[in-house]
Amino acid sequence: MTKSGQDTRGYRDLHDHLDALRAEGLLVEVDRPIDKDSQLHPLVRWQFVGGIDEPQRKAFLFKNITDGLGRKYDIPVVVGAIAANRQIYSIGMEAPVEQIQAKWDHAIANPIAPREVSDAACHEVMHEGRDLIGEGKGLDMLPIPVSTPGFDSAPTLTATNVVTKDPVTGVQNMGTYRAALKASDRLVVRMATRVGGAGGYQHYREHQKRGDKEMPCAIVLGCPPYVAFMGPQKLPLGMDELSVAGGLAGAPINMVKAKTVDLMVPAEAEVVIEGFIDTEYVEPEAPFGESHGHVALEEFNMPMRVTAITHRRNPIIPSYISQVAPSESSVIKRVAYEPLFLSHLRDGLSIKGVKRVSLHEPLTGLLRVTVITVERNTPPTEVWRALYGAAFFKGDCGKICIAVNDDIDPDNADSLLWALAYRSNPVKDVRTLESRGQGHGPKREHGGEEDSTLLMDATMKSDMPPLALPKKPYMEDAKRIWEEMGLPQLRPQSPWFGYSLGDWLPQWDQAAERAATGHYLENGRISAQQRRKGLVPETKFRPDEP
Repeated sequence: MTKSGQDTRGYRDLHDHLDALRAEGLLVEVDRPIDKDSQLHPLVRWQFVGGIDEPQRKAFLFKNITDGLGRKYDIPVVVGAIAANRQIYSIGMEAPVEQIQAKWDHAIANPIAPREVSDAACHEVMHEGRDLIGEGKGLDMLPIPVSTPGFDSAPTLTATNVVTKDPVTGVQNMGTYRAALKASDRLVVRMATRVGGAGGYQHYREHQKRGDKEMPCAIVLGCPPYVAFMGPQKLPLGMDELSVAGGLAGAPINMVKAKTVDLMVPAEAEVVIEGFIDTEYVEPEAPFGESHGHVALEEFNMPMRVTAITHRRNPIIPSYISQVAPSESSVIKRVAYEPLFLSHLRDGLSIKGVKRVSLHEPLTGLLRVTVITVERNTPPTEVWRALYGAAFFKGDCGKICIAVNDDIDPDNADSLLWALAYRSNPVKDVRTLESRGQGHGPKREHGGEEDSTLLMDATMKSDMPPLALPKKPYMEDAKRIWEEMGLPQLRPQSPWFGYSLGDWLPQWDQAAERAATGHYLENGRISAQQRRKGLVPETKFRPDEP
């Protein structure tokens, strides 16, 4: 066991990560007083609902926090620091977005076991016993925001890595579960109970089977980014997340034994809340705005009595902005899931025509609408294999699956409707399938109500005439003039120029070039030589045919 891992740490902690975001202009630092209960999350929410493009979204660091009672807090809160946009996620992963999936694959195949240390930053300050009881103490000293003011019933921990351990195998699990504050020494944790649910819930069930009345638990806030990414990532049950995090970092993650529970926690964490989850009693928790975009109504969940809170001398508390997508949590999942789907279809099922898989984010939150981009002229059998493969790859994704060609922007609903309107025949190109689970959403899986699946082939079945917009060079020239005139800033929406869809001849290109350069009279002379007798008006003519 190493005494301290600080000198040999081979990865960034949260403070280093924020420095990297600051250097890239991706961190907004807020010095004015902000009420954590009513203002903090709504302020950050505006960059997701205010028409701001994803690359312009940033992390927000709040340094002057108050609450609804006017109390002030010394601890800052950061929102959006893990994945307000893809670039922020990419900085945390220290890899370009297009290489992130390969980095995950390598880490899973080449895990590096964590290293135990005895001296840890997360233990610089410790609160236990009477220090946990009363106003301004324990959990009440932490500036935990209300995520959905007007609906949520409590400040709630969201950016968590919740550590539990299988009492049989001793293997730890880390999951991202919400936890609502109930008292200065009590909170209620919600772990997914659905089929194939959270690893922490499986541990809870094992403790119940053994007759244990409590389950040790540590809620970690502000892990190093490589560790923070592990909670939302869906790894196989039983896999040690810390070893995978080490694989991402290329170095062992420093771990330290918690002070009051038999669990190992990341040594460079900002805050660790230790305690025991009651396996006998449950307590009402929520309402809370959930990541599926609806408010989760009150349910019984797991009470946890807090036995200690440890933290760094200068901690920063992270909070995820989730709820209605797009959000930070949906970006985290999207960057991870889309390459996973593409690999499944293209490599696992050997469908070579698949070029991209896009999980629709706004409002549907990735789980309901999947768009598969295939090359033009991909055989219909392969298109349908891709649709079926995407629909059933993950049980909670792909209720509606749409196949399109690569000229359709999958993030533009107008483009999708255009493809459906002009490239699909509902009788031939739409299929419905029964017996689908509800998955994560306002209708819960354990209610017994089944859902169904809709598959749509909106690819081109034959060549079509070009899109009726000026060609790209003419639109680019006009854009230059627009900007020189100081007209309102443009935000081009695909498609913004015309292009061939297969049914187009070189002779027509030549005629168009003449028209665009003022030589239309030459086109008139050519067409005069092609007059015919005895044809009905609107009879098609192709200059390449006799």
